Amino acid sequence: MGRKKNNIKIDNLGLKKLRICMSVGFILLILLIFRIGFIQFVEGSELKEMAVSYQLTNKTITPSRGSIYDSTGKALAISARVDTVSVNPTDIKYSNKEEVNKEILAHEFSNIFGLNYEEILEKLTTKDSTFVVASKVENDKITELKNWIKENKISSGISITEDVNRYYPYNNLASNLIGFTGTDNTGLAGLESTLNDMLSGTPGKILASKDSVNGEIPNTEQSYVPAQNGNDVTLTIDVNIQSIAEKYLSQAVTDNKADGGNVIIMNPSNGDVLAMATYPDYNLNEPYTINSTELQKNWDTLSSQEKSDALFNMWNNPAVQSTYEPGSTFKIITAAAGLEEGIITPDNHTDFYCSGSENISGVEMRCWKYYDPHGSESLREALGNSCNPAFIQLGRKIGAHTLYKYYKGFGLFNTTNPYFYGESNSVFFDEKNINEFNVATMSFGQRFTITPIQLITAVSSIANEGILMQPRIVKEIKNTDTGSVTTIEPKAIRQVVSKETAETMMDMLEYVVNDGTGKYAKINGYSIGGKTGTSEPLSGSEDEGYVASFIAMSPTINTQVVVLVTIYDPKGESHQGSQVAGPVVKQILSEVLPYVGVISENNTDSNSSTSYKTAILPDVRNKTIEEAKALLKDSGFNVRITGNEDEATTLIIDQVPKPGVTLIENSTIYLYTSNNNVRIPTKIPDLKGMTSAQVINSIQASNLNVILDGSGTVVSQDIASGKEVEQGTVITVTMQTETATGY
Repeated sequence: MGRKKNNIKIDNLGLKKLRICMSVGFILLILLIFRIGFIQFVEGSELKEMAVSYQLTNKTITPSRGSIYDSTGKALAISARVDTVSVNPTDIKYSNKEEVNKEILAHEFSNIFGLNYEEILEKLTTKDSTFVVASKVENDKITELKNWIKENKISSGISITEDVNRYYPYNNLASNLIGFTGTDNTGLAGLESTLNDMLSGTPGKILASKDSVNGEIPNTEQSYVPAQNGNDVTLTIDVNIQSIAEKYLSQAVTDNKADGGNVIIMNPSNGDVLAMATYPDYNLNEPYTINSTELQKNWDTLSSQEKSDALFNMWNNPAVQSTYEPGSTFKIITAAAGLEEGIITPDNHTDFYCSGSENISGVEMRCWKYYDPHGSESLREALGNSCNPAFIQLGRKIGAHTLYKYYKGFGLFNTTNPYFYGESNSVFFDEKNINEFNVATMSFGQRFTITPIQLITAVSSIANEGILMQPRIVKEIKNTDTGSVTTIEPKAIRQVVSKETAETMMDMLEYVVNDGTGKYAKINGYSIGGKTGTSEPLSGSEDEGYVASFIAMSPTINTQVVVLVTIYDPKGESHQGSQVAGPVVKQILSEVLPYVGVISENNTDSNSSTSYKTAILPDVRNKTIEEAKALLKDSGFNVRITGNEDEATTLIIDQVPKPGVTLIENSTIYLYTSNNNVRIPTKIPDLKGMTSAQVINSIQASNLNVILDGSGTVVSQDIASGKEVEQGTVITVTMQTETATGY
């Protein structure tokens, strides 16, 4: 009986344990179902994305950075394909899934890429994530690495990513303007930075399935998003003109023991910056190599901040980033304001009187001829003499409010172009606080600061019949994927002074070079206008030294180039702008003027029309724009055509002049298509009494062409002056010497 009870107790105990186990199992099953449901419905989308990411390899396609060209098509900055090699130490395996010996791998990396074996081995054995072994690797080394990987049957762990490297074929040329890129090909300075969005492009990518050892699964679907390559950019800079400017600038800085200098050359009719030179410069391919011998010797002793300051100073482009007192070059602005307001005339000899100094608010402001004063002067003479007292008197007549109106009109209160990297703005007194002393100093260009680009832009408006143009540095933008080209058209800002005022100023500025302080810039055979400038340092800042400058324009009719030379702290025999910067202007113009096609009066002794090269104008009608341009260029002619049509397919329907005429080389031929056939009228100038060089410059200014018959000066022209004709029309002029005319 007792045994039976015990059996019942045992059965009940077993049953109880079974129930507990079933309950626990049921609870676990509920929890499992709950967890599966949570994973499925709550974390499902996230886990799905993770799974896809583990199963797919995402390769970035690096876009090609656009190139930078000069206006003649020469490459200033180009990109070349290179590669980056990276390694994941935990994933380096042979095709049989065995791990690769790290010592062998370190040895191979050090041999191929010239790396330190010990350092590479340490990274391979201690790193647990991907790291870069070598970047910007040339193709021959990549080929060597790929062959080694293939021979050793390494299946994973080593990645080769396509990349690009930036090269600058001309090294130091226009370095402070162009700038450079960083290791990621992003622009860090200069135009490389300001044009970065145009040049950089958009990366693409490839999505492909991968296996458990990170290898690509063949014959599986791939997703391909192509890269959008960067645009090519064509600048207005001309390599030849830039080289001329840099050659003579570096020579002047060295000869005058100066701290540095810059040159800007501009076409005033369209604002094109033809050259922007800085010295000292630096090598764009080695932008972190300091250009100062003294700093190189002491580089290791400098602090991080001192090194950074030295590099930024080397990269600085003073033509747009640094302000200075323009000195007497600014008298051009004061004189133009006085003429435009009708306050003054050019040649009244009693308008000003120089006693050697002018007393302003108890301060004696001296003329440079203090001990031998100029006495009575006209505006022309005061400009030619660069007489401070005369311009103080003129500034007083004009008044602060009117002066500021013209400063604003000439664009001196604004930066000039957003494409210029780090462009600074001028620093003027607040007009509300201007006093007599401020007006006096501003009238001859001191006690305020502007940038060189602001000054040459303002003065170029005088050489452009009073019309202020925005400086243009980017000429064209080309989409490298589609081939489409966008032209950045010249931009006229405003008419600052009248054409009559501008012409009077050009005449007076020519007097400055021929008979005044600008004689060091005079070149026989060319008409040149200009103004010297010498600004002294502020009291307490004498260590900054003088700034010697000269601004010139040539020819004075139909001006082709304006040149501004600025030399900082010259320590040679002179610090005067006339003697320091004037000769540099002369050297530059003597090479640039013939290059841009400006004819010298001294072309031949007889001024004969036969001294100019001529060519027969070919027939380009019914040819494509591309063919017509090439044929005319080969024949020695310039081409003018409006619109933005497909040059490879659009046909020329007409040309002016008509084919068969014999023209002087560099004559301009006007082409028309069916979509762009608007003829623009122009007036015939009066050419009588002009020499051949004067005729050509005047004809070019009127957008016409000319045939020269004879030599000497013009006695007649086949189309009367004042008559309207279409652009490109040919004018025939008859020329005779004085003997032939009986004078």
